[in-house]
Amino acid sequence: MLPPQFSVWSRPKGNQRRITCVAASSQTIAQVAKIQEKSTMPNTTTILVNHLGGIEASYQTPGLDPSKPTLVLVNSFTTSSELYKTQYANDGLTSKMNLLAIELLGHGQTRCKLDNWTYWDTAYMNIQVLEALEKQGKIDQSKGVFVLGTSQGGWITVRMALLAPEKISGIIPLGTSLDFESAKTRELGCWNAPEDLTSVIDGWSKPANDDFRPGNDFSDFLIDIGFGKDCDSSVRDFWRKEIANNYVGEEGRKRARMATINLRDRDGLHGRLADVVCPVLWLHGTADVVYSVANAEREIKMFVNSPDAQLKIINGGQHFLSFSHPEKVDGAVAEFVGKYAK
Repeated sequence: MLPPQFSVWSRPKGNQRRITCVAASSQTIAQVAKIQEKSTMPNTTTILVNHLGGIEASYQTPGLDPSKPTLVLVNSFTTSSELYKTQYANDGLTSKMNLLAIELLGHGQTRCKLDNWTYWDTAYMNIQVLEALEKQGKIDQSKGVFVLGTSQGGWITVRMALLAPEKISGIIPLGTSLDFESAKTRELGCWNAPEDLTSVIDGWSKPANDDFRPGNDFSDFLIDIGFGKDCDSSVRDFWRKEIANNYVGEEGRKRARMATINLRDRDGLHGRLADVVCPVLWLHGTADVVYSVANAEREIKMFVNSPDAQLKIINGGQHFLSFSHPEKVDGAVAEFVGKYAK
């Protein structure tokens, strides 16, 4: 049984809205689980960028080709670039674009000298990674740069579009919210981040010894709200190990704590959404228990200067939508990139 701070949240039925949905994917979660079960960590490469006095930015890619547009993939809270393992194996994507999963500050194998940073720092780091890879001749940003992000990755896509409007050709947020963790979002059926995360932050605010690992209670909390309580057991086993192995000892505690603080205390983006001038494809699942469809329907309307801002609802889609419904997500991504690549 989970402790109170890890109780699984579910959206109240009264906040659900009638919506038009895309048909659910025929690919089963068990099939996706087989791909993840075979992976090992890390499958990443690091590249040094100079933001914050120097960051070893970690990324994973199935291959880079400067003749193709590039799709940056941004993972969700305390996961890693392994979140997109299914996409790396999809020739329908890799034959048309570079897949470049860059792990956020505090996540995966990315390392920074500083203990304090924000989502804006990750967004700027990602832009510097793109610049560095272009200098190495591995990508050509003139072919088009797109950004897809899950949950926290969704608001990274927006930050990148704001920081580099001349470079970002389009953004694809999945299962996200662009507000801060506000009372309004909770009224619309989103989770209560301050209630769920404050005790975690408090518990991780004292120095730790070398034995520190996030326990299974924390991992199961994340897995339940992200992949779904009924996900395949191999998925649960993989991510329990992945999270525990990534946040080890005092260094791991500091990164996990700051990642959690950023999630709870981030700034909202509503006032800045009018400055997004690229196309937006927002994908959201009806089974998302963290951020609601109702909130997505409200926020997509705030991209008033985007030439094409669409919200597509995927029936039965979980919070980690590219995992639960890869066929629907990958198909929509291929169409979007194909339409707007230069």
